[in-house]
Amino acid sequence: MTNSPHAARRGAQTPRVATLPEGVVSSAGSEFIDLAATAGLILDPFQCYILNQGLGERADGRWASFKNSIWVPRQNGKGGAIQALELGWLFLTREELIMHSAHEYKTAEEGYRRIRELVENTPDLDRHVHKYWQANGEQGIELRKSAGGGRLKFIARSRGSGRGFSGDKNILDEAQEITPAQIAALMPTMSARPDPQLWFFGTPPESPDAWCYNLREDGESGADPRLMHLDWGTDLDPTDPEHRRRAAQDVDLWYACNPALGGRITEEFVRGESLPSGLGERFMIERLGAWLPRLTEGGGVIDPAVWDALADEESQLVGDVAFALDVTPSRDWASIAAYGLRADGTGHLEVIDRRPGTEWIVDRLVQLADRWDPVAIALDAKGPAGSLLVDLDKAGIGRPEDVERPVRGDLAVPAAPDVAAACGQLVDAITQRTVRHTAQPEVAEAIRGAKTRPLGDAWAWGRRISTVDISPLVAVTLARWAWETRTHLVEDADYDVLDSVL
Repeated sequence: MTNSPHAARRGAQTPRVATLPEGVVSSAGSEFIDLAATAGLILDPFQCYILNQGLGERADGRWASFKNSIWVPRQNGKGGAIQALELGWLFLTREELIMHSAHEYKTAEEGYRRIRELVENTPDLDRHVHKYWQANGEQGIELRKSAGGGRLKFIARSRGSGRGFSGDKNILDEAQEITPAQIAALMPTMSARPDPQLWFFGTPPESPDAWCYNLREDGESGADPRLMHLDWGTDLDPTDPEHRRRAAQDVDLWYACNPALGGRITEEFVRGESLPSGLGERFMIERLGAWLPRLTEGGGVIDPAVWDALADEESQLVGDVAFALDVTPSRDWASIAAYGLRADGTGHLEVIDRRPGTEWIVDRLVQLADRWDPVAIALDAKGPAGSLLVDLDKAGIGRPEDVERPVRGDLAVPAAPDVAAACGQLVDAITQRTVRHTAQPEVAEAIRGAKTRPLGDAWAWGRRISTVDISPLVAVTLARWAWETRTHLVEDADYDVLDSVL
């Protein structure tokens, strides 16, 4: 039998991007690697590479890196590197407090279970343990005073704002989920600790404006001399159909992005993931570590200057009107918007009411419907406003009895593809300058602070990740969509509904 030429092939043990800290004269990596081996944890070359680079030491004896940013697709073995770090910090450098945080409790709990098994099964280490503990959503290991009394704590970040995650050494697993608020709470606490380190381990985020893009930007630019940034992922664009097609067929690329391929991960399994019935369009992100194109303020889709240029404080709509409402995730604000055409045929967008809370919305919409006989009233049922469906129905504002023959005042409830389409259509109208608005500051603020979230191959406004109240923007988006999709289905009005919506 002839051996396969690919039988011994292994994934790349060094990353595509490797930005290393300055001033390294030695490394404690080999000591950490040797200790892990005594506990039965034999590291792969790529895991050793992570430790050797991230544990580099300067001539003054301090760690060369403060932040260490490691990005590798799932199931490649980043956990082994994390465990080796934690063993070394506990038993070699004897750190006072080591914090291991993950986005979800189950991930933090799994990290605790694995390190505890290693220590318990190594008598030379276990004898130094004062106690293992697990209670109230936290767990950890505490050493005897004779061994330094160090503590290793595991915690879920999703249960707090970021306070309480600070240690002398910090593992931040699932780093793609870290929020700006958590970083803002964590960073100031580092200044009072002797020679601290932050270790970020993650896979590219689902949100194209997640905080971790800042790490990537600093890592790829080399702007921070105390940052180690390692990224095994591809630089192809997962939103580009041609790139997706290429990635699904490029076996060499698979090996370049997955250091465990040919070992823990088999080529056969990855081939299955590359198929439409496998990971499909998620293959590049999940298996090849591809980053979505970063979106900047305003989602990168509406130019504030273009929006400002479309202002016309004298703008008025005439004829048919559609209304839409939206509510913030915290339910502290809500907005109602209108859309219709002006006398010259240009679209007119306007927020007609915005107030704190939600208790006012139903009565206000009933009032508007009675007065203006709108072609539709829209809301996103899967968003925060969905909770108002029952109250609206009781007030006489419900879904159409016949979806093909809706009547005036019926609800227009978009499905997910409709939400994405509505966002794209609004952006197109603004770009093509076919709409006008009355220069309302709440809408301008929403446009400048809005973030987007992926929705299939498209995107939608991201309420939870935006930095401001974007309910005015969501409302005008849905009002325009409702007008465009319903006006031709309802009976024509024989009178002008609005001279101005104010």
